[in-house]
Amino acid sequence: MTSTFPDISISTERLVLRSLDTDDVPALAAMMNDEQVAAWTSVPQPFTEQAARTWITEYAPAERAAGRGLDLAVTEFLTQRPVGVIQLGRTNWRVRSAELSYIIAPWARGEGYASEAALATAQWLFGDQKFERIELRTAAGNTASQQVAQKIGCISEGVLRNACIARVRTEDGGWSDVRTDYIVWSLLPEDIEGADGQLADSNGFTGYTDWN
Repeated sequence: MTSTFPDISISTERLVLRSLDTDDVPALAAMMNDEQVAAWTSVPQPFTEQAARTWITEYAPAERAAGRGLDLAVTEFLTQRPVGVIQLGRTNWRVRSAELSYIIAPWARGEGYASEAALATAQWLFGDQKFERIELRTAAGNTASQQVAQKIGCISEGVLRNACIARVRTEDGGWSDVRTDYIVWSLLPEDIEGADGQLADSNGFTGYTDWN
């Protein structure tokens, strides 16, 4: 029998992480069309509302059903508006490991939401799901994403040379692929002890990793 993640909701002081819903289509399309998301992820550009609907109704349920991962909308507790997405992928149920990715919407950056959502997801994985390892991959030039990884307690394990495709704007306004390195980070259960206090003492950064 295939192991799968439960349909869950994770609450923090300011956020609620929940399953993606068709009501999220406009917000999801808007955040995926952002310049920073386009630069650091493999999300198709431009990203249409139909693509967002397909992600929500087909891709995300299929990933969860197959035991490969879990996609969660990050929403503000007070306003309920979507402010980002957390994605778990490359899940290995025997090793109890998964890769964590995060995107924060341009209208919600600078609030520390990426760190808060990522840490809450990690605590749930280590506690409720008894996972033993979380992996993050950040493009070498994506310093904001690297700051999130450091803030939640991740340890940098090394560099995957030439393993990442990022994008840069061309003179005609389009996008051009550029090859760069991945920095690989890991988080183990013992690494997040005290991470809550570190988050409370700082302003928070947002980031984006590659979405495969």
